[in-house]
Amino acid sequence: MDDGTVLGTVERIWRYPVKSTGGELLFEAEADARGLVGDRLYAVRDADGKLGSGKNTRRFRRMPGLLRLRSRYPDGVVAGVPELLDADGVPAPDATACVRRHLGRDDVEVAREEAVSHFDQLPLSVLTTATLDWVRAAVPGVPVDERRFRPNLLVRTPPGTLPFVEDLWFGSTARIGGGSLRVRFERSSERCAMVNEAQQELPHSPLVLRAVARGHDMRLDALATVAGPGRVRVGDPVRVERAVPPAP
Repeated sequence: MDDGTVLGTVERIWRYPVKSTGGELLFEAEADARGLVGDRLYAVRDADGKLGSGKNTRRFRRMPGLLRLRSRYPDGVVAGVPELLDADGVPAPDATACVRRHLGRDDVEVAREEAVSHFDQLPLSVLTTATLDWVRAAVPGVPVDERRFRPNLLVRTPPGTLPFVEDLWFGSTARIGGGSLRVRFERSSERCAMVNEAQQELPHSPLVLRAVARGHDMRLDALATVAGPGRVRVGDPVRVERAVPPAP
């Protein structure tokens, strides 16, 4: 991989205003050191201070069903509490009331990020169509699109690109589009049962995580940090700016 190589083009941009809910599809978005502006800025928080997620950890508490909700910023403007859409796609006037009703519990609220980060790992997730196509082939009969893996950017790679090409990007820096946005690819996400969960048009299936476990040791995508803030748009090329030096 040489400096200047075009890795692909941005096909879709996703932002998830409330962590662990379905997100909003954007044509363009601003990115700063934290990631896409407004991404996972809010989360469902319980009385113990744990954040709703697909897994149980020191910071997170598994809350099945959150993916059946979707979140968005009205008119795309990151200001105030995001709007939630219930399982039928109907906007809810009160986000916390919607979550409490949906989960059947009154000890949760939709809360803005404070001292504890809402990100599981790094701020930006990038997935290629080559890897997504591999997953589809590995689980025939199971509806699969990028929403199962919750990337911020889905990058369309050239024909013939091998799956898991993201692994080759780690340690490199890329420029997205013709502006100032630069990202550094660091490592991949370790996947959990959330990829199996049901959401709009995607039924529950344990086969998805099993396929990722067998095919790529539970890892899938490229996690990145923002090396230079800027704007990303659908159709932007993703071009290597500084490649990983070849092994001696």
